[in-house]
Amino acid sequence: MRSRLILAAGALAIAGPVHALHPSPLVDAEWLNDQLGSDGMVILDVRSAIDDGGDQAAFEAARIPGSRYSSYTDAGWRETRGDVAGLLPDVADLETLIGDLGIGNDDTVVVVSGGTGPTDFGSAARIYWTFKVLGHDEVTILNGGFAGWEQQGFEVANGAASAAEATDFSATLQEHLLATTEEVEAARQAEQQLVDARPPGFFTGETQSPATRAPGTIPDSLNLPHDGALVERNGAFYLELERLNANIDALGLDRQASTVAFCNTGHWAASGWFQLSELGGLENTTMYDGSMAEWTQDDARPMQLANRDVVSVGDLVD
Repeated sequence: MRSRLILAAGALAIAGPVHALHPSPLVDAEWLNDQLGSDGMVILDVRSAIDDGGDQAAFEAARIPGSRYSSYTDAGWRETRGDVAGLLPDVADLETLIGDLGIGNDDTVVVVSGGTGPTDFGSAARIYWTFKVLGHDEVTILNGGFAGWEQQGFEVANGAASAAEATDFSATLQEHLLATTEEVEAARQAEQQLVDARPPGFFTGETQSPATRAPGTIPDSLNLPHDGALVERNGAFYLELERLNANIDALGLDRQASTVAFCNTGHWAASGWFQLSELGGLENTTMYDGSMAEWTQDDARPMQLANRDVVSVGDLVD
């Protein structure tokens, strides 16, 4: 059973003793500071262009001591196939990527995003989900990211980081965490919960991502924006459990029901999946990595815009 999470000083803290090899899904900077140097723990900094100026140069200028760097956008955590961006790469490619970072199956991984905005939380959540999909459960996210670590005054290192020694990482694909287009359609037909994690404008169809062929959402889905539980404090963004649970309850989500999280390209959806599955108690939640980018490839698939009848993708394509 996961350790109980409580709110403290505006961020999430861990109730009761927590060991380095069994962290809760979301940990705070104080916890991580207490664990620095622990055997079998890898701090994985995934800052990228999604963050406010995040890249390897920013990592070398200021980082958590002992952390390793892997760009969320450029290292191969997601890939484009055909006209669909953001898909889960081949398992063998991910095994190589993770092993080359010196991460083995016995390691606990702490994923650190920039923490400079709600969207970059999705970077950490997507990599967390990737580890889970690969059968690696010893993974957690630093609440507040690097910005929160720095803002709270914990030690910061700089300079070129030592290269990690490559190791073997073996994955066991957890298919129940990854929804295909056919499974999403089956879930819709079965009236299961479909949760659109995009901001409201995308959900209603007022805004369209260039990654999709048409505006709107999957019919009968509910909108739980990825940023609804994230709050800014002194330049860092923290996820608040109390706010998340209030949003889930306000939407009327059934915590026992089968649920699919989606967005445009599986980025905001990862944040939604993490919030629902790992923190919100909706443990039977999967993620559609193809999301609306893949859904809208077929002209016959149904779409819903605000205050309009259900139409097909083809009806909305110019």
